[in-house]
Amino acid sequence: MVRTVAEDESEQKVLDDIAKFGWHCISIFAEGEEAEYSFTVGLFQSFGHPELIIFGLAPQVAHQILCIAADAARSGHPLDLAQPSDALVNNYLCCFTQVPASAYQAYVGFGRWYYGGNAFPLYQVVWPSREGLYPWHPQAAPEFRATQPVIAVGAGGA
Repeated sequence: MVRTVAEDESEQKVLDDIAKFGWHCISIFAEGEEAEYSFTVGLFQSFGHPELIIFGLAPQVAHQILCIAADAARSGHPLDLAQPSDALVNNYLCCFTQVPASAYQAYVGFGRWYYGGNAFPLYQVVWPSREGLYPWHPQAAPEFRATQPVIAVGAGGA
């Protein structure tokens, strides 16, 4: 059962955006050695689409990318998360990796709040470097890997 009552302004904003748009985007700024990231809340409830998380991009850019995926889900033509896609970033194939529920608490607290636990699917959008390398590639720069940690178990062969 999803949340319908908020206890503060930030929770109310999540509920209002989900009611109006079908989803909400939350951005977490980089802190110390932790990478910045953004994630969706409401896609699963509104459109039956897994929630998405993306690391290492400015909030505005991440929101634009997540908006493309949300619009596709809303239109009834969701992205195939089993296949790489160039629909999100021009001239680059993004991959999707399923995030284990064990990682939810560390990254998607508002998602857990909204859904009342971990009963929702979550996929990470993984984008390549300018050289076309994914974070799991042996030649990917350490800085790039730090910017975009891959939190899925067993990721690295997409």
